[in-house]
Amino acid sequence: MKTQFSVRARAGFTLIEMLVTITIVVILAGLSLGGFKYVSGKQAMEQSRIQLSLLEKAIEEYKLDNGEYPPAPTAPTIENGNTNILYKELYLDGKKTPNTDKIYLAELDPNNRQGWIIGSEASAKIVDPWGKEYQYKAPGSHNPDFDLHSYGADGKTGGNKYSQDDIKNW
Repeated sequence: MKTQFSVRARAGFTLIEMLVTITIVVILAGLSLGGFKYVSGKQAMEQSRIQLSLLEKAIEEYKLDNGEYPPAPTAPTIENGNTNILYKELYLDGKKTPNTDKIYLAELDPNNRQGWIIGSEASAKIVDPWGKEYQYKAPGSHNPDFDLHSYGADGKTGGNKYSQDDIKNW
C-alpha cells in the first residue's frame, strides 16, 4: 500500500534558528563594544601623554623667557587643581597684550575645540581627556622643577590600585 506524504515548502525560520541567530548577533555586538571601549581608553591615555608633553615644553619655554616657572600658589588636590594659573600664564597673558607677552601653547585656545579648556577666561582650567583638571605644582615634590600629572580615567591617586593609570612628568 502506498502512502502519500505531503511535502510542505519551508516558509520561515524555526524558533531555535531565531534564538541561535540572536545569540550570535548579541555576542558579536558585545565583542565590538568591548573592543571600542578598549581602543578609546588607549586613545585617551595617548592623548593625555601628548598633552602633558606639550604642557611641559610650554612651561620650560616660559621659564627660559621669564627666569622662573609659572607660579603655583596653592597645593593641587583632586577636586581643585590650579591650572587656571597655568592657562593665564601660558595663553591668556599673551592673548591680552600680544606686543609684550607671548602665547606659549596655542592649543589652549578655547575656540580650538580640542577639549583642553573648560570654563571662561577668568576661571578656565586645563583638563585631561577625561574632563579632570591636570595637576601642577612648582617646585615639585617628585621633580625638582615642577610636577605635572593627570589622575587618569579613574580620577584617583594613591596606592598601586589607583595610580596605575596616572600620567606623570616624573
